[in-house]
Amino acid sequence: MATPRSPRPHGRRSAPDRGGGDIREAILDATAGLLAGRSFGDLAVGDILTAAGVSRGSFYFYFDSKHDVLAELVRRAVAAGHAAAGPWLAVPSDPEAALRAGITAGAELWRASAPVLRAIVENWRTDPRLEALWTEQMQTFTDATVAQISADPRARERLVGQDVPALASALTWLGERLYYLAATGTPPFDDQDTLVATLLRLWMSALYADASGPSPPPDPASLNDLVV
Repeated sequence: MATPRSPRPHGRRSAPDRGGGDIREAILDATAGLLAGRSFGDLAVGDILTAAGVSRGSFYFYFDSKHDVLAELVRRAVAAGHAAAGPWLAVPSDPEAALRAGITAGAELWRASAPVLRAIVENWRTDPRLEALWTEQMQTFTDATVAQISADPRARERLVGQDVPALASALTWLGERLYYLAATGTPPFDDQDTLVATLLRLWMSALYADASGPSPPPDPASLNDLVV
């Protein structure tokens, strides 16, 4: 999980009226809760103040805006996403099993954090701050995928001559879109088994030739059977 930033003064700010960590977490929790029932665009700082039970001065002591609150919630979700992908990023002996575990954990994370992740996906192109945030966070997954491919001789052999960063970026953004569709209850990806199986097939096909791992070399005896 990302380390929370220390409070930074911006302009005139009042000192918090109760424990700083409690206030900060109350604001984050209240915002996540509000996003479950309304769009980010319709959410006002005043709504967050009421839900969190904090003063305006306390809010602005910790956050510049509602965008700043969403950014912190997104960073926490992304940190959890990297943890979920950990087994595959460790270059496992069984990449299919590791990918399945990571994709499943990712689907569960998106379900648990659906209000926050829906908010960023639906709004990242509406504000330069959110666009920079989401582009940067998604790039961390692309970079991690490129690093894993570079460390895995099986994937490197499969992708000789390919633009690996472009492929990694495509897989990353494809995953974002399918997870989003699942989080919004859009068929067929609202079914987790379908979601996981689809993403697993796409990743395995792209990186290891097919969904059951690299194809073994042909058996010479079987080739002889093809000779007429």
